[in-house]
Amino acid sequence: MARRSCSIWLLILIGTPFAAGDETSGLDVTRVALFSSGVAFFEREAIVSDDARAELKFRTEQINDILKSLVVQDLDGGSVGVVGYASRDPIEKTLRSFGVDLTGKPTLGQLLDQLRGEPIEISGPRKMEGIILGVEQHRIKTNDTVIDIDILNILTDDGMQQLRLAELQGIKLSDKKIDGELRKALAALASAHNADKKSVVLHFNGKGERRVRVSYVLEAPIWKTSYRLVLSDDGKPFLQGWATVENATEEDWKDVRLSLISGRPISFRMDLYTPLYVPRPLEKLELYASLRAPDYEGDFDDEPPAPVRKRAREARRSLAVAEESKAFAGIGGERFKAALPIVIELADAGVASVASAQEAGELFEYTIQTPVSIARQHSAMLPIVNEPIEGEKVSIFNPASHPKHPLNGLHITNTTALHLMQGPVTLFDANVYAGDAKLPDLKPNEKRLIAYALDLAAEVMVERKSHPDLLVSLRVVKGILWHKHKYVDERTYRIKNKSDKDKSVIIEQAYTHDWKLLEPKEPFEKTPNLLRFKVAVAAGETVSQTVQLERIIAQSVALSSLSTERIRMYLRGPTIAPDVRKALEQAIVLQTEFVRAKRLREALEKGHTEARTEQERLRRNLGSLPHNTDSYRRQMTKFDAAETEIQEVREKLRAARKDEENSRQTLETYLLALNVG
Repeated sequence: MARRSCSIWLLILIGTPFAAGDETSGLDVTRVALFSSGVAFFEREAIVSDDARAELKFRTEQINDILKSLVVQDLDGGSVGVVGYASRDPIEKTLRSFGVDLTGKPTLGQLLDQLRGEPIEISGPRKMEGIILGVEQHRIKTNDTVIDIDILNILTDDGMQQLRLAELQGIKLSDKKIDGELRKALAALASAHNADKKSVVLHFNGKGERRVRVSYVLEAPIWKTSYRLVLSDDGKPFLQGWATVENATEEDWKDVRLSLISGRPISFRMDLYTPLYVPRPLEKLELYASLRAPDYEGDFDDEPPAPVRKRAREARRSLAVAEESKAFAGIGGERFKAALPIVIELADAGVASVASAQEAGELFEYTIQTPVSIARQHSAMLPIVNEPIEGEKVSIFNPASHPKHPLNGLHITNTTALHLMQGPVTLFDANVYAGDAKLPDLKPNEKRLIAYALDLAAEVMVERKSHPDLLVSLRVVKGILWHKHKYVDERTYRIKNKSDKDKSVIIEQAYTHDWKLLEPKEPFEKTPNLLRFKVAVAAGETVSQTVQLERIIAQSVALSSLSTERIRMYLRGPTIAPDVRKALEQAIVLQTEFVRAKRLREALEKGHTEARTEQERLRRNLGSLPHNTDSYRRQMTKFDAAETEIQEVREKLRAARKDEENSRQTLETYLLALNVG
């Protein structure tokens, strides 16, 4: 049979009635695929005959998703016609199209002010007819309070009248056309409030009976998973997983093919429903023109093991429980039947997974093998996992979680063939509730730690040993001193097992990539931010585990910016090479000479400044004394001596500046030529 489909659409606004001969057909939901990204894929199918149409109703907020994702197929030789839907213009634009503008929630006074020039009839104690001149506000004082009141101004046969708007009992628009425009605007507002659902009508054209299919993507609650995990001392942990599915649509799902897909496909919303109007510039005639301004943790190194072999699902019960059950059975009597011990056993509990799993592109799909029925606005739980997995009981110590006690945990491997989606895990140990844990997203064969309780039967004490930082290398290149320092982080974990069972304790220690592990040689596991070390502790014993890390940090500094004291500090390092030592010692000599020249220049500049200050003081004194007095002559003698001193200091300062510059250039030339270490 010929097969025609259409997935790219020109959607046409409904404006004309459908042909009378079209047969209306219902499209039932036959398949639902729920994604963990908050959307769902719906598929509807029907049998149509000849020319037919189908009408689907959606909530207004769903129309954008329909327009974005709708796929329509006529599978047996027919063709897909027009897909129509009711238009939605922005309500503000619709309201502005009426003779009375209700945008912005106008008050009665503002509404009447819009209607200036319109005739009105006023009823009540003061009946009159007139033409609206406008509405103005008056301020009046009542009981020490100033309030604004609206005053309606109208023109009557007797002249202009002013009326308090709050005192009028009735106002009627005399012009039936304007009154009708107001009523239409109010009706448009009411329809916008009540537009909860919209219809999408599909046309199918052809001859005879044909299969048609419609599919689309809508926003939907994500499907969730929860797990039960039963621990056993003599067998593997048994995992049972349930998927929680919610039908948040407006119709029942009856015998639908249900798929649950894990993954994070990109999904977004886009407004395709609201008509878009391109703003156009307003041009003016040249006569009126004026100038305007131009306008993106498990073991990081873990290698997936070989494909997991198929394992038989064998029921296991503890020997103690079996023996205890036999003892109660031998006693006899109805009253002892209720005393049988509680056994939490999931393997033979009448629950079996109803899902088959497969890759779906880059995603992973759980396909429910039997048809599913869920009433509208109801939820359901479906078993998707029911089998044993690999797991080892451990105690997990991380001082950030608890400074003294580790956590009871489980080191599990996803030995199922399924991608396990994240969710809560309820654990049972020795047939009692043991705690809750969180399971992350796990691919097949992926390993992960989960913790579910505080382990009070174990204690850990952390002892830190301090190490001074050590200079490990030093070199000089073109005046830059490059030095490397070694830092050591050493901690000893003392683990005390107070229980009567052996324990495996996993120690977690934070680290960054620039640290190197020295002891032990290899961690048990390594994540981007943690190192894990596994320690076996026998019952009643105390064991120590030392963890030592080191890192070497390289730093650089310009030699010219270092003081001689700082350079001597580097010279005291035990690992300095002879050629570096000799170069730094010569740098100290040259820098000392430069510092001496600099200090001499600074001292001469200070003396020159003081001499100039003294000379200026003498000049002022001379200006205030008579020339033929002894005081004037004494001051003049001092002034001459000061002038001589200034000349001498200037000569020395000139030589000191030249000496300083030569010392600086000699030091810089030497440092830039260095390449040792």
